[in-house]
Amino acid sequence: MRPIDIVLLVVSLFLITLVILQSSKDDGANAFSGEKSELFNNQKQRGFELLLSRVTMGTSALFIAISIWAIIS
Repeated sequence: MRPIDIVLLVVSLFLITLVILQSSKDDGANAFSGEKSELFNNQKQRGFELLLSRVTMGTSALFIAISIWAIIS
């Protein structure tokens, strides 16, 4: 296993953890009952949610970059 593979594994586990930590924007019961979903409402993220969202986006960009680098090298 190359060092780039280990880095990719660590980044992917961190990304999975960040996604799990994010709160859901919709009630799961509405998905099965067919009620009107408010998933696409404009709701501003503030505080910790905003920070978590930005870190998740940055980590996903890093994951994509490392994945491409691992394929090329």
